Amino acid sequence: MAPTYHPTPIEGVELIEPQSHGDDRGRFVETYRREWLPLGREMIQGNRSEKSEGSLVGLHYHLHQADYWYMLRGTARVVLADLRVGSPTELATFVVDLDGSEDRGLFIPPGVAHGFAALSDMLLWYLVDGYYNPADELGVAFDDPALGVDWGLLDPVVSQRDRTNPTVAEIPAGVRPYWGMRT
Repeated sequence: MAPTYHPTPIEGVELIEPQSHGDDRGRFVETYRREWLPLGREMIQGNRSEKSEGSLVGLHYHLHQADYWYMLRGTARVVLADLRVGSPTELATFVVDLDGSEDRGLFIPPGVAHGFAALSDMLLWYLVDGYYNPADELGVAFDDPALGVDWGLLDPVVSQRDRTNPTVAEIPAGVRPYWGMRT
């Protein structure tokens, strides 16, 4: 079943709408196929993130890992920022609300910072193409004025880790990703 692809302002980010089939009993959606994703990446680990309304996660990024997100329940404001030096969309941001009642997946390539604000209690299922590697768990300030993001929350609940992430300008040399880096 071929999905519909929606354009995004960040090179390599794909907003994917799989086909949904429903009747009086409910609905069926094929949420993921490897062939849908660019770069031929194979997802090797599945994760579940359940958050309460008002929580904010991010912005996180990886030099080597790609993600594929699919919202199962609730609504999240997803924020992406292209941190790749030399990318045709360097420092572009993309904000999209993912809702579990809709059928949309989101592919996030390495070097693109990602986070979300729980606009309701929510359940996010996501796949990654690399096992957990603490050396590849990086972050940028969710409130960096250079990114100018509206998270849709007045008083977000944010982890200590995410409160102490550097701004884009403060990311040390060699830790900011660059366009075309081998991943």
